[in-house]
Amino acid sequence: MNPVRYHVRHDTTYHYDQPVGESHQLLRLTPRELPWQRCVAHRLEIEPTPAREHNFVDSFGNSVRALHFESDHDSLVVRCESWIELHPRPLPNPDHAPPWESVRDALRYRAGKQLDPDTLEASAFLFESTDIRVKRDFADYASASFEPGTPLPVAVNSLMQRIFEEFTFDPSATDVTTPVTEVFANRRGVCQDFAHFMISCLRSLGIAARYVSGYLLTRPPPGRPRLIGADATHAWVSVFCPGFGWMDYDPTNAIRPYLEHITIGWGRDFSDVSPLRGVILGGGGHEPEIAVTVVPEAEFRDLYADADNPSLSLPLPLQCSG
Repeated sequence: MNPVRYHVRHDTTYHYDQPVGESHQLLRLTPRELPWQRCVAHRLEIEPTPAREHNFVDSFGNSVRALHFESDHDSLVVRCESWIELHPRPLPNPDHAPPWESVRDALRYRAGKQLDPDTLEASAFLFESTDIRVKRDFADYASASFEPGTPLPVAVNSLMQRIFEEFTFDPSATDVTTPVTEVFANRRGVCQDFAHFMISCLRSLGIAARYVSGYLLTRPPPGRPRLIGADATHAWVSVFCPGFGWMDYDPTNAIRPYLEHITIGWGRDFSDVSPLRGVILGGGGHEPEIAVTVVPEAEFRDLYADADNPSLSLPLPLQCSG
């Protein structure tokens, strides 16, 4: 299969009830470079202009832009645009993978045990974190998919399918502070909740799993045009299997990510990869307005032909910058 190219626009706007005197913000909006994903071009537009900014890479390898605002402002607007090229990624035969118990045992801590670099890295994703719980209830739920001797990818795929079938997508049921135990009890939530729940199940069994943040190409209803700003960020799960590496699973849609998932970053949970987070002095009440558009290259010119900003109708230069 040939590679595919997408344009992504991610707009975040804050309108503050009171002026903000000082603000520190961390942006995680730069797509990762992966064997199957290439950042063709990337740019940020920020208003007001920060007094200082710098780039760094966090402990998970994600690109971060740090912003520092020192003068009064009553709004913050961040526009991120990227051209992303995706190549077909290999999906090995899951029946050739090791049984899930052997993967659990390989990751299990024992005094004096020497771990290879990949397994050592994966071991950081075995424990509780801000949004993930390791509990017997989660292990009991997952156990129906993890029968003895089942190859790890087969068991994980079964768990993903069950979450898709037994949980209801309901944006009104949760917010970013809803604990994963409540998601489990009510069987309702959004992609972030389903990823947190699936990771909690896997870690409760001793399987290393991480939270992946990015975008998903969506399709408008039949007969309806694609709309600017109608998409959203997306979340899914990545599971470590020795010899196979990290394998992605999307419990919200019950699919293996392939040519329609764009990876921004990963971490232990959402708190590690929030697209924009920070601290402010002042501001009063405020809620972000977020608009995301993911469009295939073939539809780009038509979609932005009548946009207010004429420059958006032209492709970005073919170079990648932070």
